[in-house]
Amino acid sequence: MRKLITLSVSCMAIFLLLSFSFHKSKHVVKFLDCLNTEQLKKVSLPFDDNSRTSWHFLPSTMYPREGITLKELNNDQEAVFFKMLTHFLSESGYNKTTKIIDLENVLVELGGDPKFRDAKAYYIAIYGNPREDKIWAWSFEGHHISLNFTVKDHKISASPRFFGSNPAIIKKGSRKGERTLHREEKLAYLLMKSLSDEQKKEVIFRDTAYPDIVTSNSTTVTPLEPVGIKATKLNDEQKVKLKAILYQYLRDLPDKLAQARESKIHNEEFKDILFAWAGSTKRGEPHYYRIQGKTFLIELDNTQNNANHI
Repeated sequence: MRKLITLSVSCMAIFLLLSFSFHKSKHVVKFLDCLNTEQLKKVSLPFDDNSRTSWHFLPSTMYPREGITLKELNNDQEAVFFKMLTHFLSESGYNKTTKIIDLENVLVELGGDPKFRDAKAYYIAIYGNPREDKIWAWSFEGHHISLNFTVKDHKISASPRFFGSNPAIIKKGSRKGERTLHREEKLAYLLMKSLSDEQKKEVIFRDTAYPDIVTSNSTTVTPLEPVGIKATKLNDEQKVKLKAILYQYLRDLPDKLAQARESKIHNEEFKDILFAWAGSTKRGEPHYYRIQGKTFLIELDNTQNNANHI
């Protein structure tokens, strides 16, 4: 089995190899064209720079990064960057990204340190020359976000990809009740609820959830222990629920990319997919799940802050 490029954050990660004929370089070039000389020096790095294959979901004060931060862009430049980002994510993925960034402001409102919880401390780095290179890459990363795109001959690999949410549910303050990444949890709970007692014995492989995703911020990962229940042991209704969870992760990508990847998974490896659970099955209590196929790995962990930190 091939090695999987990793993506991790305090709680949830998805590893996907995506290939589709999309020409996106012009949007990155437009962003580069709006930067001054000093900004270009910061954002532009060689393709073989070590930072291209290192990543993390920690705040910038805890994990140094290369590139240029949002705070170093003026309003017009920031608008061009976020427009660029819309071409590499779906509307859902883009909205999720901006919502996670804004959770830094929520944490400040709840008493967090503004220097530590900085919604502008997200880094953009571009590796290689998107104007002329056959292979180049770029990343956008900060607390609870790591988006990595590698382009080779106009085909895109969107891996690793990490989203996290702290808090998962805002329990006080001016935005009380707002949720982030809740569908990734809700759909998994619906599948768990539909399982028989015998099926649950296969699915639940640990009584206690892991304190974090197992693969953390590894650069590459090999397949994890093959635990859980195979898709072939699910009934038709349960298979639909499993496919809904998968698509919840895929739908953060542009529609054609998501549809192509979904079709490939369903046609070539769905029967071999494993769904596994660790920890409590009661809402609001610490839990972890993973979905593993031949070419991808999804992990979600919600244990920190009294299971309010995905």
